[in-house]
Amino acid sequence: MTTFSADLAPLLRLRGRVPYEPTVEEMKAFTAARAPDTPDEIWLVEHPPVFTQGLAGKAEHLLAPGDVPVVQTNRGGQVTYHGPGQVVAYPLVDLRRLGIYVKEYVFRLEAAILRTLEDVGVTGHRVAGAPGIYVRLDDPSGHAALTGPRPADDPFRGLGKVAALGVKVSNHCTYHGVALNVAMDLQPFRRINPCGYAGLETVDLATLGIVADWAEVADRLGRRLAAQFTR
Repeated sequence: MTTFSADLAPLLRLRGRVPYEPTVEEMKAFTAARAPDTPDEIWLVEHPPVFTQGLAGKAEHLLAPGDVPVVQTNRGGQVTYHGPGQVVAYPLVDLRRLGIYVKEYVFRLEAAILRTLEDVGVTGHRVAGAPGIYVRLDDPSGHAALTGPRPADDPFRGLGKVAALGVKVSNHCTYHGVALNVAMDLQPFRRINPCGYAGLETVDLATLGIVADWAEVADRLGRRLAAQFTR
């Protein structure tokens, strides 16, 4: 495990590939044991293949899991997939100490992803009402903003989802987090309705023509997240 630190910034822990369920239990234990002066941390991991269902998860969005395990978890949102080649970041931060609420926390998570993508030459976009970060499939590096309302019958037309988000807050402290697709087998995403959206295309940096090392992207994302939550 590699550790980085800075004054009043969350401690970054680059943990590598770890199983999903024990990691969630570790996050729960860390959060339950926190004291007012417990330093914030950000865990950066990669998981073996797993589908995870959020608290609002509906069975109909899990189309054909096959041999990939399905884990019910206590984060928000619907079903998603984690697997090798994806950077998963788990910020364990005290929102009350930071003086922010959940809406601002989510905005900062997305801001960190947008800046990480910018670092590697990709322009990310938010879509109203659909947490996560998306890219234009026809021009992933273009700087034009999304304009006007998305089509009601197809809000993700021309877009691919490159990063997903699902959080849990307990006693003002966060766990779970964000997942950024770097270079992975995307086929399992076709076996679900990603984040509850039928037909939503999921992409990774490799699909967008970006050659990037997992550890390099993990480091960039970790530092971008730490900057958002430094006191």
